[in-house]
Amino acid sequence: MLTLFLPLLLHVTTTAAATTRSSFLWPGFYGETCPEAESTVREVIEKAMIRETRSGASVMRLQFHDCFVNGCDGSLLLDDTPDMLGEKLALSNINSLRSYEVIDQAKEALEKICPATVSCADIIVMAARDAVALSGGPYWKVKLGRKDSLTASQEDSNNIMPSPRANASYLINLFQKFNLSVKDLVALSGSHSIGKARCFSIMHRLYNQSGTGQPDPAIERKFREKLYRLCPQGGDQNVTGDLDATPEVFDNQYFKDLVYGRGFLNSDETLFTFAETRKWVVKFSEDEGEFFDAFVEGMIKLGDLQSGKPGEIRWNCRVVNGPPKGMLLAY
Repeated sequence: MLTLFLPLLLHVTTTAAATTRSSFLWPGFYGETCPEAESTVREVIEKAMIRETRSGASVMRLQFHDCFVNGCDGSLLLDDTPDMLGEKLALSNINSLRSYEVIDQAKEALEKICPATVSCADIIVMAARDAVALSGGPYWKVKLGRKDSLTASQEDSNNIMPSPRANASYLINLFQKFNLSVKDLVALSGSHSIGKARCFSIMHRLYNQSGTGQPDPAIERKFREKLYRLCPQGGDQNVTGDLDATPEVFDNQYFKDLVYGRGFLNSDETLFTFAETRKWVVKFSEDEGEFFDAFVEGMIKLGDLQSGKPGEIRWNCRVVNGPPKGMLLAY
């Protein structure tokens, strides 16, 4: 879900305070203007996952990395320009986020049937929901009606997104700044029920946890030996490992793994070793339905985050629209 280098807490406080929840979003927003919007996006995601199952997890992660940085506004999708450093090459995203082309495919399909109608920001949210459902997880009605941002900020992304080394205490404080509870934190971390992560993200955990020159003692012995083989010192740190024992199925196995010391990332396992989050890890490991309900609740809250800044309906998710030609601005 959330990766790479430790952000500046002061900047997070400032940016999070500027991110608000929107009351202008609702399910069925495109019911009249583009009634096939949701089915079209789902079809694209389904085809992408048939080609490569992992793309489901990759698409789902886009919502987290978009919404935490100045709200759910599609800013993550913008390519760099001579005048703007976007978020794709931010520390948490470079060599990590993928499947942008799947969102492009959904946008292209929608432009054919409903030109200049469905925002890229909404496509991300619909795609994340569909990726979860198509992986065996819950399905929920998503609120729609977002506008696409007119800019992006690599600096904001660098300063907000947490590190895979982050501990539960840090993560709790970060999520609280977005009015997300401890329960939301643990449930949304369950997004790691599907997908993979790079060896790069766990090298310190394996070989120098907290500067000790030793592995994280929370890692179960046999699992640690498996990680040593996967991620040897001096090896290719772009090699990927499964985030849980069932990486293609959205279920509660992730939490069962945490209970047994088999969390891949430090920011995963810390949820079990820290008392305030442990109770939710245990509860979700024992009750998949409880996890699904909490995950849906958290995803809806995450999708409500908005910056309040003006936006548009982009014709191409990678670039802002050119001057006039029917640019749609809204507050």
